[in-house]
Amino acid sequence: MRTALESCCDGWGMVVLIGVPSDKMELSAHYGPLLGGRTLKGTLLGGWKTRSELPLLVEMYMKKEIQIDEYVTPEFPFADINKAYQLMKEGKCLRCVLNVGN
Repeated sequence: MRTALESCCDGWGMVVLIGVPSDKMELSAHYGPLLGGRTLKGTLLGGWKTRSELPLLVEMYMKKEIQIDEYVTPEFPFADINKAYQLMKEGKCLRCVLNVGN
């Protein structure tokens, strides 16, 4: 994170942190780049405000205005790992869950 902030452009550079940090993750950086106009931002869940926007998303889905079913993650037993990989390679899903065990 520090390296990204230090390597972006003075005056208008921006670093956007995405994802969910671990419990012990901390950010340490010199404040100089921030005084020079660089920006450090963060986003969680793609910027969605789940409490206010999720009902809208559900309504759009129910009216068939958006398609979500194609993006639901399929699950496979570990024995079908090749099938799961092939689906991802063909672009038919974004990811697959492999169940290892029972």
